[in-house]
Amino acid sequence: MSELGEEDREILDYLRDSVSRGQSYFRAKNIAEQIGLSSKQVGARLPKLDEESDDVDIEKWGRARSTTWRVTLS
Repeated sequence: MSELGEEDREILDYLRDSVSRGQSYFRAKNIAEQIGLSSKQVGARLPKLDEESDDVDIEKWGRARSTTWRVTLS
């Protein structure tokens, strides 16, 4: 994994913790509210974090009013 910024690490830490507690589906808006970023900041980073992270798989899952992301631990 290449060097990630602080905000990227916060997103990944949040996702790892949430997935370990059984949650699998996320919206950028909900992640953003928990870690203090905008939903655009989170949504723009998720595809990159999927490529950069060795232990978290992030998949664009569905799109209704906003994109839902399916997250699993590798």
